[in-house]
Amino acid sequence: MDFDNLFEQSNALTHDMVKVIDRPLFDDSQRIHVSDLLCSLSMEHGDSARALLHTGLLPSALVIHRAQFEAVVRAIWTLYAATDGQLAKLVTELTLDTERAAKNLPNVSVMVEELGKKAPPNAVTPLREFMAYNWKALNSYTHAGIHPLRRHQDGYPMQLVVDALMNVNGMFVLAAMQASILTGVPNLQRKVLDAAAHYPMVLRSADSTPDKSP
Repeated sequence: MDFDNLFEQSNALTHDMVKVIDRPLFDDSQRIHVSDLLCSLSMEHGDSARALLHTGLLPSALVIHRAQFEAVVRAIWTLYAATDGQLAKLVTELTLDTERAAKNLPNVSVMVEELGKKAPPNAVTPLREFMAYNWKALNSYTHAGIHPLRRHQDGYPMQLVVDALMNVNGMFVLAAMQASILTGVPNLQRKVLDAAAHYPMVLRSADSTPDKSP
């Protein structure tokens, strides 16, 4: 398995994603601005997770991957489901009081549940599928549970690294899809998908089954 080529292809994919979505935002509203910031944060986490995977630090990469996913969820939730009061907690200046207030925002599971009632199905389905197959394992990696302990002791199968890389890449594409919506440019989501289609080697096909055991 040519790992160097996989990572070269992954880097090219993310470069193309950023190039496609490099457009002005639809307007200067706080809701769109915050959602865009969260997309950017998620993509930065994706870059970090990919770099950690490339250096063989899989447990650390998966901790960052969870943060990558959470940023995507919050980006979509901010656009479709957050109340004005909740949004206000994310745009205020950082102080001890505002930090405490922001802790009262919904967790990821609640955000996905709320999105199920307010967001387009094609925005919610990949989030639910990701959580169904990956959330418990990612929590284990984040909280030093059995997954990272066993993998740290026994080593990391090559396929596990590839699966993790594909998940990171897929989440990067999802963040790019959300960012494209925020521009208001017609059919920009289709351009994101068309660009992603050039990299089948490093993305899961729509009919593939995610690995249930990172």
